Amino acid sequence: MAADLFALAERRLEWIDQRQRVLAQNIANADTPSYRARDMSPFEKLLGAAPVAPSVTNSMHLSGRAGEASVITEMRSERAPDGNAVNIENELTKVAKDETDSALVGNLWKSYMGLYLSALGKG
Repeated sequence: MAADLFALAERRLEWIDQRQRVLAQNIANADTPSYRARDMSPFEKLLGAAPVAPSVTNSMHLSGRAGEASVITEMRSERAPDGNAVNIENELTKVAKDETDSALVGNLWKSYMGLYLSALGKG
């Protein structure tokens, strides 16, 4: 179980790192004629088709609902007269979200590692 959590956190951080490179290229090419902004497939698609279902470990717990996350679709960006389709505001918003996600994953990793070490009597 712990190995799965750490592997998932590592995969998420690797995905964020790769996406930051793609977004940086988009921003760097904001003035390049005919350049089209690129993005990576959502991280959730990399996880595969296996659904993640919440588990109830106590009959007093509320049951969760899997698969009810809202879907965000980007509007097709307008092109500048030179054919460039990079919207700096959109790209910077994605960068900020990835930074927040990276901090969240790092904090979860640190918290879980602390609990893990504490359970082993080493924390």
